[in-house]
Amino acid sequence: MAIALDSEVEAALHSAVAAAGVPIATERGDVATLRAVVDATLAIDHGALPDSTSVSRADFVVEADDGCAVAIRWYLPDNRVSSSAVVYAHGGGMISGSLELYDKVVAHYAQLTGVAFLSVDYRLAPEVTGDTPVKDVYAALTWLVLEADNLGVDPEHIAIMGDSAGAGLAAGAAILARDNGIALARQILIYPMLDCRTLVPDPHLSATATWTYDDNYTGWNALLPEGVQVSSLSSPSQLDDFSDLAPTFIDVGDLDIFRDECIDYALRLLRAGVSCELHVRTGAPHAFEWIAPDAAMSRRSTEDRLRVIEAV
Repeated sequence: MAIALDSEVEAALHSAVAAAGVPIATERGDVATLRAVVDATLAIDHGALPDSTSVSRADFVVEADDGCAVAIRWYLPDNRVSSSAVVYAHGGGMISGSLELYDKVVAHYAQLTGVAFLSVDYRLAPEVTGDTPVKDVYAALTWLVLEADNLGVDPEHIAIMGDSAGAGLAAGAAILARDNGIALARQILIYPMLDCRTLVPDPHLSATATWTYDDNYTGWNALLPEGVQVSSLSSPSQLDDFSDLAPTFIDVGDLDIFRDECIDYALRLLRAGVSCELHVRTGAPHAFEWIAPDAAMSRRSTEDRLRVIEAV
């Protein structure tokens, strides 16, 4: 018997299709169209969040590995409850998304948890390729470590977090942190995009995929075009040594095309002696909590994420 969509998610998907007409499908390699579609979707989904008026924002610029400037934004909740902090890398398939499109999301997390956040406007593919985006995220992390005293942050209680492509970049930045002696408190990976080899359609997943195999090809091919070396920073599933990585939280749906790479990543962390809390949500496709934010499964997922953030 095939895996079925969660009934609440399925109803929300049908409503969205009915409201918007036939969903836009993009062809493999069409970065411009996919970027436009994803950014428009993010604007709609995130725009529905309430304004987090009790969170202050401050903008900074950090120098990346290649000397270029990368924008970052510090979120400080009025109800700050601890000296912990979370570095956040937005989603968008490596080719889309932005600090601004995720402003309400990051502020919402900060307000609900009382934990400060730092959001990173890393550079996108295909304008940059290879390890550049993950190094942008790592530059923001090292900036936070250096500025910890000024920002009232305990360096031993810094986590890194992201969703989708951003979660893959967060995982890569966590590898860099380990290799450079920065001990992260946790990595929080929401349906992370970890493996550039996830390109061959699985017939059990293709029919309900909200981030499709064609989309995945477009994103990965933009970041890692022919001639660009693939590393375990940009494609963390290709890492050999998982020892001493930060304790990890992974949340993914069983109808997400990233499911298998997430489960494999969790297993390899555990086998290396790294604590890993893995949730595989039944009947959930990619970005399920944005498709059906009021669904029971989405609420449970959000509660788990908030719990882990609060524990940083």
